[in-house]
Amino acid sequence: MKVLFVSSEAQPFMASGGLADVAGALSAALRKRLIGCRVVMPMYDTIAQEWKDKMTFLTSISVPVAWRRQYCGVFQAKHNGVIYYFIDNQYYFKRDSIYGHYDDAERFTFFSRAVLEILPHINFKPDIIHCNDWQSALTPVFYKTMYCQDPWYAGIKTVFTIHNIQYQGTYGMDLIGDVVGLKGEDSSLLEYDGDANFMKGAIECADMITTVSPSYAQEIMDPWYSHGLDPILRDRQWKLTGILNGIDVDSNNPATDPNLAEHYDTAHVFEGKAANKKVLQENMGLPQRPDVPIVGLVTRLVSHKGLDLIKGVFDEFLSTTDVQVVVLGSGDWQYENYFRELSDRYPDKVAVRIGFVPALAKKIYAGADLFLMPSKSEPCGLSQMVALRYGTVPIVRETGGLRDSITDSGDGQGNGFTFKTYNAHDMLDALRRGVGAYYDRDYWKTLVVRAMECDFSWGKSANEYIKLYKQLLKG
Repeated sequence: MKVLFVSSEAQPFMASGGLADVAGALSAALRKRLIGCRVVMPMYDTIAQEWKDKMTFLTSISVPVAWRRQYCGVFQAKHNGVIYYFIDNQYYFKRDSIYGHYDDAERFTFFSRAVLEILPHINFKPDIIHCNDWQSALTPVFYKTMYCQDPWYAGIKTVFTIHNIQYQGTYGMDLIGDVVGLKGEDSSLLEYDGDANFMKGAIECADMITTVSPSYAQEIMDPWYSHGLDPILRDRQWKLTGILNGIDVDSNNPATDPNLAEHYDTAHVFEGKAANKKVLQENMGLPQRPDVPIVGLVTRLVSHKGLDLIKGVFDEFLSTTDVQVVVLGSGDWQYENYFRELSDRYPDKVAVRIGFVPALAKKIYAGADLFLMPSKSEPCGLSQMVALRYGTVPIVRETGGLRDSITDSGDGQGNGFTFKTYNAHDMLDALRRGVGAYYDRDYWKTLVVRAMECDFSWGKSANEYIKLYKQLLKG
């Protein structure tokens, strides 16, 4: 079986978020399972020179973009046993950032079309083309409307994964003809609610739609979560499924992580976490107290991460609880200012670092005891899985991938603490239960080891995708 994974970013070449992690890790996991998976992505100017030096030029062609044609170079590199193709066009991709440009619609229309155009020239015909998010959403549309009748392309199946339904690629209707190049009845594939909607087109045209967790697959058929796409998703739910993402267990390994003060595994977790807690408190300017539980928060400081719940009850929590809180993140100024002010009011209890420092994030995972994720919505979430890997017990709201990966330990079997409704005092109750469990030392030791033993490796996810691919090809 041959799979082409289409992504606007991929580790280790270019990353702005979780999509890059998925593209890099899932492709490698599929490759290890003897699936011929290759990845295609844009050739951004900001890719590090050390990676560019390892690339080989394959060919160049011209790609139609509606009524015009554009140069397309194809480069190749190999990483973790996976072949990566890079679509080169300096007019579209020689920018100082990968997203947020006035012509993003045209840039990623070109990319989506180029994915199909290059295949005969690189002599690679995949059985499955697996596209991700709105930046490659037009590939299934182009395949269905322009390529599937061509004998060379016949028989290819397309999969489209929604990583975050909030970002749909919505533009003015004039783009359908002038940029995408669809005409007549085909134009209706993108038309939605008075706009051209790239993601809607992929939902219409792909053979299978996936999301990054089973719960999120159900949630996006609800208007509360869908950002307007719930009607079409309910109509197409027969081809919608959810597969939980995994994490890279090699780079997220407390036994080898170079960022930690002391390495540890399940046999030495409490000595290791004690050493890392001491260093974390020292680095963040908190009192050196080995007996106090630390609650970690590593997040983007934006509203859908549940930060309004924190604002609602954290004064009550901090004034009545012997605890320390460490926060790392950046985002909306109102939340950045809130956490700065919170640290000023509780200097012995709250330490805040605005920004994102990967090495510090690892130190928090290792040095904290509890990890808070009160998200309003969370398609999958990776932080809770990383926290488990480091023996830090998650406190989460039951939504999306958080619900699929964390179960409440109140039954003696779970791996964290959960709350269901989006309510500040329900979150506060879960926090207090977590802190209370910390002081029940026998119970806590069992819970921490159980957390570390959870398996959220990419292997499990890859096996689910292989089942999906095989099902498609049989059909």
